[in-house]
Amino acid sequence: MELSILNQAGKETGKKVALNDAIFAIEPNDHAIYLDVKQFLANNRQGTAKAKQRSENAHSTRKLGRQKGGGGARPGDLKSPVRVGGGTIFGPVPRDYDFKLNKKVKRLARRSALSLRASQNEIIVLDNLTFEAPKTKALIEVLGNLKVADKKALIVLAQNDNNVFRSSTNLKKANVITAGELNTYSIMNANTVIFTEGALAAVESTLA
Repeated sequence: MELSILNQAGKETGKKVALNDAIFAIEPNDHAIYLDVKQFLANNRQGTAKAKQRSENAHSTRKLGRQKGGGGARPGDLKSPVRVGGGTIFGPVPRDYDFKLNKKVKRLARRSALSLRASQNEIIVLDNLTFEAPKTKALIEVLGNLKVADKKALIVLAQNDNNVFRSSTNLKKANVITAGELNTYSIMNANTVIFTEGALAAVESTLA
């Protein structure tokens, strides 16, 4: 599959790039994508939810009533889970939600996600993307030139560019990452993936 390389004005530069079929033209594996996205979201969970259980509740252990003859259930202390302010049964405790996923599965997931975007013509290649200073307006203009201003756009750079990154921080639908940070969740969460020429080469060398 060949794509024309565009400039920041959205015009063709006259150059074309051939996408690697081993990365951008495979049969997408939906289950691999699901597993990789699930692991990404699990890794981002804090896992700090905590509820006090019966033994941790700061109440007296005094028995509140007589054992028999009260006409109801046997009374316990104030820590009892059936009482207001009592301990929680099987409440959440701090935990790690991470789980193991083989590198080959993760690589397959990224290839599948990129192939899915390529099959839907949702990949754009730029010759370069640079700004003299961080300006949100400048990035909005570039996205408008590429006709993706109203879509979720994932911009992949060859290396970190502070001006481009800071230009995107006020845009809800634009996400700027480097080629080394490319992950399945970011690809699937975007409507369009915009690579710079250098970033595309870096991704292909990693996933090929």
